[in-house]
Amino acid sequence: MQSRLLLLGAPGGHGGPAARRVRLLLGQVVRRQPGGDARRSEVKLLHAGAGADTGDTVNIGDVSYKLKMPKSPELVPQNYFSDSLAQSVIQHLRWIMQKDLLGQDVFLIGPPGPLRRSIAMQYLELTKREVEYIALSRDTTETDLKQRREIRAGTAFYIDQCAVRAATEGRTLVLEGLEKVERNVLPVLNNLLENREMQLEDGRFLMSAERYDKLLQNHTKTELDAWKIVRVSEDFRVIALGLPVPRYSGNPLDPPLRSRFQARDIYYLPFQDQLKLLYSVGANVSAEKISQLLSFATTLCSQESSALGLPDFPLDSLPAAVQILDSFPMMSIERAIRWLYPYTVLLGHEGKMAVEVVLKRFELQDSRSSLLPEEVVRVEKMTENHVFQASVTIRIAEKEVTIKVPAGTRPLSQPCTSDRFIQTLSHKQLLAEMMQSHMVKDICLIGGKGCGKTVIAKNFADTLGYNIEPIMLYQDMTARELLQQRYTLPNGDTAWRSSPLVNAALEGKLVLLDGIHRVNAGTFAVLQRLIHDRELSLYDGSRLLREDRYMRLKEELQMSDEQLQKRSIFPVHPSFRIIALAEPPVTGSTAQQWLGPEFLTMFFFHYMKPLVKSEEIQVIKEMVPNMPQEALDKLLSFTHKLRETQDPTAQSLAASLSTRQLLRISRRLSQYPNENLHSAVTKACLSRFLPSLARSALEKNLADATIEISTDNNLEPELEDYKCEVTSGSLRIGAVSAPIYNAHEKMKVPDVLFYDNIQHMIVMEDMLKDFLLGEHLLLVGNQGVGKNKIVDRFLHLLNRPREYIQLHRDTTVQTLTLQPSVKDGLIVYEDSPLVKAVKLGHVLVVDEADKAPTNVTCILKTLVENGEMILADGRRIVANSALVNGRENVVVIHPDFRMIVLANRPGFPFLGNDFFGTLGDIFSCHAVDNPKPHSELKMLRQYGPNVPEPILQKLVAAFGELRSLADQGIINYPYSTREVVNIVKHLQKFPAEGLSSVVRNVFDFDSYNNDMREILINTLHKYGIPIGAKPTSVQLAKELPLPQQTFMGYWTIGQSRNGMQKLLCPAETHRIDVKGPALINIQEYPIERHEGRSQTFTEECASWKLPLDEINLICDIATSHENEENTLYVVACNPVSLYFMNMTGKSGYFVDLFDIFPRAASGVWHPFVTVAPLGNPLKGQVILHEQQSSVILLLDTTSQALHRLILPSEEFTLKKTSWWNKEEAETYKMCKEFAHKNWLVFYKEKGNTLAVLDVLEGRTHTISLPINLQTVFLVAEDKWLLVESKTHQKYLLTKPAHIKSEDSRVCQLYVLKEELPSTGFGVTQETDFSIPHKISSHQLSSENLSSAVGQKIASPNRILADENSYATVVVGFPDLMSPSEVYSWKRPTSLHKSRVTDTFYGGKKKIGTPKQSNCVTLLDTNQIVRILPPGEVPLKDIYPKDVIPPQTAGYIEVTDLQSKRLRYIPIPGSDSLSPYTTWLSTISDTDALLAEWGKGGVVTVDMGGRIRLWETGLEHLQRSLMEWRNMIGQEGDRLMQITINRESGEDVSSPKHGKEDPDNMPHVGGNTWAGGTGGRDTAGLGGKGGPYRLDAGHAVYQVSEAEKDAVPEEVKRAAREMGQRAFQQRLKEIQMSEYDAATYERFSGAVRRQVHSLRIILDNLQAKGKERQWLRHQATGELDDAKIIDGLTGEKAIYKRRGELEPQLGSPQQKPKRLRLVVDVSGSMYRFNGVDGRLERSMEAVCMVMEAFESYEEKFKYDIAGHSGDGYNIALVPINKIPKDDKQRLEILRTMHAHAQFCMSGDHTLEGTEHAIKEIVKEEADEYFVIVLSDANLSRYGIHPAKFAQILTSNPQVNAFAIFIGSLGDQAARLQRTLPAGRSFVAMDTKDIPQILQQIFTSTMLSSV
Repeated sequence: MQSRLLLLGAPGGHGGPAARRVRLLLGQVVRRQPGGDARRSEVKLLHAGAGADTGDTVNIGDVSYKLKMPKSPELVPQNYFSDSLAQSVIQHLRWIMQKDLLGQDVFLIGPPGPLRRSIAMQYLELTKREVEYIALSRDTTETDLKQRREIRAGTAFYIDQCAVRAATEGRTLVLEGLEKVERNVLPVLNNLLENREMQLEDGRFLMSAERYDKLLQNHTKTELDAWKIVRVSEDFRVIALGLPVPRYSGNPLDPPLRSRFQARDIYYLPFQDQLKLLYSVGANVSAEKISQLLSFATTLCSQESSALGLPDFPLDSLPAAVQILDSFPMMSIERAIRWLYPYTVLLGHEGKMAVEVVLKRFELQDSRSSLLPEEVVRVEKMTENHVFQASVTIRIAEKEVTIKVPAGTRPLSQPCTSDRFIQTLSHKQLLAEMMQSHMVKDICLIGGKGCGKTVIAKNFADTLGYNIEPIMLYQDMTARELLQQRYTLPNGDTAWRSSPLVNAALEGKLVLLDGIHRVNAGTFAVLQRLIHDRELSLYDGSRLLREDRYMRLKEELQMSDEQLQKRSIFPVHPSFRIIALAEPPVTGSTAQQWLGPEFLTMFFFHYMKPLVKSEEIQVIKEMVPNMPQEALDKLLSFTHKLRETQDPTAQSLAASLSTRQLLRISRRLSQYPNENLHSAVTKACLSRFLPSLARSALEKNLADATIEISTDNNLEPELEDYKCEVTSGSLRIGAVSAPIYNAHEKMKVPDVLFYDNIQHMIVMEDMLKDFLLGEHLLLVGNQGVGKNKIVDRFLHLLNRPREYIQLHRDTTVQTLTLQPSVKDGLIVYEDSPLVKAVKLGHVLVVDEADKAPTNVTCILKTLVENGEMILADGRRIVANSALVNGRENVVVIHPDFRMIVLANRPGFPFLGNDFFGTLGDIFSCHAVDNPKPHSELKMLRQYGPNVPEPILQKLVAAFGELRSLADQGIINYPYSTREVVNIVKHLQKFPAEGLSSVVRNVFDFDSYNNDMREILINTLHKYGIPIGAKPTSVQLAKELPLPQQTFMGYWTIGQSRNGMQKLLCPAETHRIDVKGPALINIQEYPIERHEGRSQTFTEECASWKLPLDEINLICDIATSHENEENTLYVVACNPVSLYFMNMTGKSGYFVDLFDIFPRAASGVWHPFVTVAPLGNPLKGQVILHEQQSSVILLLDTTSQALHRLILPSEEFTLKKTSWWNKEEAETYKMCKEFAHKNWLVFYKEKGNTLAVLDVLEGRTHTISLPINLQTVFLVAEDKWLLVESKTHQKYLLTKPAHIKSEDSRVCQLYVLKEELPSTGFGVTQETDFSIPHKISSHQLSSENLSSAVGQKIASPNRILADENSYATVVVGFPDLMSPSEVYSWKRPTSLHKSRVTDTFYGGKKKIGTPKQSNCVTLLDTNQIVRILPPGEVPLKDIYPKDVIPPQTAGYIEVTDLQSKRLRYIPIPGSDSLSPYTTWLSTISDTDALLAEWGKGGVVTVDMGGRIRLWETGLEHLQRSLMEWRNMIGQEGDRLMQITINRESGEDVSSPKHGKEDPDNMPHVGGNTWAGGTGGRDTAGLGGKGGPYRLDAGHAVYQVSEAEKDAVPEEVKRAAREMGQRAFQQRLKEIQMSEYDAATYERFSGAVRRQVHSLRIILDNLQAKGKERQWLRHQATGELDDAKIIDGLTGEKAIYKRRGELEPQLGSPQQKPKRLRLVVDVSGSMYRFNGVDGRLERSMEAVCMVMEAFESYEEKFKYDIAGHSGDGYNIALVPINKIPKDDKQRLEILRTMHAHAQFCMSGDHTLEGTEHAIKEIVKEEADEYFVIVLSDANLSRYGIHPAKFAQILTSNPQVNAFAIFIGSLGDQAARLQRTLPAGRSFVAMDTKDIPQILQQIFTSTMLSSV
């Protein structure tokens, strides 16, 4: 049947225009083909006569509706009826009409988009119903639905809101977005929906029409009005629009609410209808293309695609896209699809693949011919009848196409002409594309931080003459802040102020919504209608209409603009447009995937790619013309390499190098071209505070890009170079100067106590450079490093006033800008420091910026970047005063305004918000670190001028180590300078208190955490801070008396029996032959110095260990003492190597001389090398001498050169000994007593020449002797004591002081006779001459000599020691020719002579004396010190009977001639001993060697390479003991008492003794008794005015420290037994034997500390995840500033309180993180376990993982797999069977061990890794980790490292790490170089594995929890 339209009635009168309008509308609806099928519905309008209000009817199909005349026609929707209605839409309208007639409320449900709303509006327009529309959001409260109070003329009135208005006036209430509302808000409508009843706040009651009419039959209307009963109109209906919630995110419908609606699914238009629509729009586009486009879109909306997780395609935007294609038919369709559906940005890898498959399927992929727009050619303004438009010409494929687009109200500028805008190809293209989209729809620009979105948007606006309205969105922004806010009028009435967004809509501006990715989708929903339909209903009841609708309405009602405005109806300006700026959504993450189906329908999306390298170079060069070219290239290639990698670590680094940061770096470098690029990059990335993995990745990438650290910064910079001085109005810091500011507000300029130190000066210089470049600064550092001090000092120097604001958890955007308060009923806003600083040009210091939520601090970005910001009271801050031109409410930013932000470093343990991550790139960042030791010491000296220097040094060193431990993640708390300063201040004020008790002020925080305490105590002890020691714990060696001295006789010189007085010995001089130099490698190694007196006071001061091999032997030790520096040299001989170090320094040096000493002798060659350090001017040079081959080397340690010196004498040439000619090897000796004077003496044992080597002159003097030598002692420079070899007869050789070459003067040799004191019978006994071990080469001072010999005497003397005496003094020797007296202290038994080894080698007896005599004379302290083997020591006297002497390397015997005492100090046994014991015994008869150290001590080195420093001098010891006791402090022992000196009112009468109490009872006070405990003027303890103290033996009460040791023994025992019993019980429960328990403890104990610290971090993270949020609209809690006005009006829900936040609407469940540990259990692990314990270490690692994640299973799911020759996936711990107790864990460890022992050889590292990475992704998880433990035997199995690297990074979703355990040679290190940075670790020492694991966990997993 043909549909027809009946129009009856006259065409005039009231019906006229209406009928005409309906005719227009329906003419389209009914236009159908003749013979259309009978099922089609039709819409009919029946009109009954003119002027009748109630005549017309609308028929849809068989349903008819009678129209009524609307009371307020301006509320009827206009212009929603389109020309042609699709059949499906008519069906929907018919259904709605049916429900309307039934009086039922409807719910239109369907996918996002404007379709549902437009159908509802079409229906209401058709039936001429007035509409009350409300967009629901998460901020909607019941007051927005029912009634809101407003104050009018000082009284609060209730104003009806939409639901009540609709009910009373009979309108239709349209509720859009039910899924957005918080729960329990909508139920207020339940009764209204069901029974049409509602109780209102103002006491009225809404009642349904039927009941009201029934009541009217019995009562009058006035009665009902008096009862406040209001009739609900029978025409009231509700149309709700919502999304289906399980599929889309949001709150599900409340069941009672749901039951009150009738639902209708409004899906997208059917395919045919859509196609028709698109054909009509795009006449120029080929029909085939359009159908393909639509097919593609529909495919993406199917159920299957949503199962893949693809968001719906926004079908409703298709007509707009086709409209663009209509103007540009040649344009690429794929590009248009990307605008609608930016799948490249939106989806993960699988999603992209899926979309691309569909594109291919419908042939939509870009072919060669499809083109993109290239650039905007020109823009011309066209203004016809006040419509602002521009014609834009765009070049595309050689053609120019002109389109019309809306334009702004300002004059246009030509494209890209703005001064700061650099045109690059991609940006031109982007602008052209934006022009195209601008023709039809709003735009959203997506791009990373700092890539120039704002710049592009501004340029776009300038081109089209728009005024920009920037609006910074933040996370907890409410709908009110977006649209309208309340304020009070001057008379106290409340009113609504439109937001900038609404004003922009009315004025036709371009709105920049910055940060749309931050705002909550539930809030943003209020803008949907504005974006789709350009309509908006505001809180104060005003409505904004699209311009055509407004015009239509105006025409219809015949009203003027003013009249409509009275009815609060306003047109939206046709030029109004929105550009949203957003960061790309993070695929796969729950929080940051903001781009959902709803957002997709609102905008066209343009992705702003980061600039290509060439373009970025172009931008930087044009912006910063004089940037150094080379630096620029390096910087950009580095940045782009980072940006292109898949590695998430590198990606995050690249994020902090945005274009904006690069520009900042370039500006800085162009200003200061000689600065270092390396430091600029590390500063921008804040590398000082990156997790260790990220930092190593950065370093590796920097190294690859050849960006090196500058070389000059290893010199300690001097404070002189970094002075800060103020001269003639300008300030200079370092090399930078700045003018001093002339401040008006002097009191706001900070003034702070600041001690200059070099490091802070460098930071300040750096800050000043950036400050002068106009940057805002961000200082990041740990707590207590002096950030505030530096800033205050900086501003003080610059004389800048500051405003200070401290952020905290509850900071909101409002509190940052304005503080509202109420005065006299008016709301007044106080400026916050931020606004004041902006106005007055002060410097704003924002402290603790990381404590505030980042969504709050991000409003600082608009201020810093755009220089615009809107305040809560409607004022706005603008940067450019030119824009002000008479606008009111504008605050102009003062040109001097700056911001300095302080924040703690991101991450654990501060767990602040990552301020740097969100906003780091708008500031210039500076990492502030604790001062370096040197600077810190200097600063502490100023804080504590009277604190002894050693104490300060100890503190600095100990804290330095603690900080480095914190950086490595071993301890959690970063100890800072603030703590040290506090300790020093305390010590300065109370010098009597000991250091060890004062440091507890800092460390008592950790006293309950055992692991932590252990580390701390060890560290403090290492630096000699005796924490935990008592003043009584002194353990010095026991003193034994020296025997009486005996007079031994005389030494007489030159009176021999046969009258020979002296022999003459000729000398000849030669030049030395010098070979070389050869350059050698000197390696540096760190010294772990341990202070010895940490817990007990002993002679040992400090010790450290040389990095010796197990088999090496130490053969000589020497010290040199040059201007206050002690240098120690140690030679080892297997292989020959030299170690040397400054005794106070931090590092030692090592020279390997293995290749240099020739293997001279055949057979067993035991080289023996002695060392002699030379003095000035050859400082730092040493002579090395090998005794068998007599090789003499001169090593210069500063220039690293080695020379060989060859002595000319034929005696010193070597006889080649062949192996059958078994002569005894010859031995050459070197005498080095005067090495510091640069000459040495060499001789051959049993030889008869002496060679004197003068190193400075480069000559030798050879002296021939008539005797064969045994030993030589240089007792003075010109007098030497020689001992003849067989007879041991002593001779004295005198030589001219300096032998000149011209007169080779002769040396004289005297015989030295030892005469005994006469025995009285004239018989001279023959004596067996003993060879001295050591003779001093200088004399004792006369005081020392006098006290030694026991008579006052002044004379030349020498002191010596041999095997028979403790000490011998020869008085008068060697200078006096008269007989010298010999005094000796004899030993009870002489020391054993050499150990005689009777081995028959070819019949020869070999006698070996140890080559080192280990004896030192300390002349200053009057001591002889030697080391003796335990067998030579009277152990019975030293140790009590029942004590077994400890294992020692020997005893230091100190013979003290001052106090006549002997002391024996045990040297602890060495950790390791060389297996070459016979060789050892030829060097020394103890396991330690000795040399003197300074004036009052010795240094020993044992065979294990441990060096110890000992103090032996008594005065030195006493001084040290005093210092040590001071460090401990004396508190503990003194009894304390509290005295109060109060003026007690009673006068003090004259002092008296008082009565004696016969009973001696304690008396307290009373002024009577003597001997009380605290009276007034009687004598007593602690009295007020008594004459003297009198103690009658009563205890003065005091609280003694409860010492742990005071616990009685039985209590301790009970506690121990209790622990034991509990342990046994636990074992019984898990059926574990004690043996098993011990085995498990071995693994568990090794990693206990790491497990502990990991668990602490996990706990903290869990706590952080549970941090509570503000819940708004509460009836109790704290007043919410945003609702102050609502409070004035008397609302209840104006409070906010903290609570657990419900997870955000539809945010998916938090998925656990997934970890798989792949361990190597191959045979090689078992085989090499003996070498480095690698298998045990991996077992420990497994144990650690199992223990650390115990009971965190819901957050971290882990499993452990093994790989070996048997296979690549050996399940050790499957995911579902996590071991619950120690026994099960031990089983797993056992399995590992057994498997490694019995498996096949072979390696499946690669397969295991690959399999793990593939498998792990199959489970849903938040993040994936694979950690591979392997020994790096890859090359053995022919596996290429690149292959491994490829596997590790094969899936960007999985963070894969490799840890290589113990490698043979440098396999692992080589491997690490080929693997990606931060992904591989080498655990050379297997102890590091748990540490590395901990590092991986903390820096990756935990960064993102």
